Amino acid sequence: MPENCTNNVCETPVFERVYKQHSKDLHDFLYYKYGAQFNPKDKVQEAFIKLWDNCKQVSLDNAKSFLFTVANNLTLNEIKHQKVVLKYKQNKPKHYTKETPEFILEQEQFLEKYKKVLSSLSEDQRVAFLLSKAEGKKHSEIAELLGVTKKVVEYRIYSAFKILKTELEGFKLK
Repeated sequence: MPENCTNNVCETPVFERVYKQHSKDLHDFLYYKYGAQFNPKDKVQEAFIKLWDNCKQVSLDNAKSFLFTVANNLTLNEIKHQKVVLKYKQNKPKHYTKETPEFILEQEQFLEKYKKVLSSLSEDQRVAFLLSKAEGKKHSEIAELLGVTKKVVEYRIYSAFKILKTELEGFKLK
């Protein structure tokens, strides 16, 4: 192609020519420098996409330099990201709490007692109570789900709460 024809990388034939001239060399450069684990084919494609996005700012003379710089930087960014991921994986969270063993034991005992009292409730009370307190549903939503009135739902929740309060010491509900 004669030199006086065009020097604009944004034109499709010129871009195709740049791709054919430099894609294999760019791939080989990345492959030999960093290895296959960083996907040199993907980096080549991303570099050419960036060239296409910035084709008005990059002249034909600077296209090769632009491509190699962009591809190299993309690979270095991925390496840096992999180091952060590896460092994060190596940091194991601490598996200790500030609670005393007595507190943990009391908590487990309370939970067992709570489950026992909850199972002793009638099914209607238990369902209404759990829908309200565990799932956070409003009384009107529970009434619609169960096919009863809102007052019936309120009574079931109140009676379940009253039983739980008498059976469990220190039972408070928000």
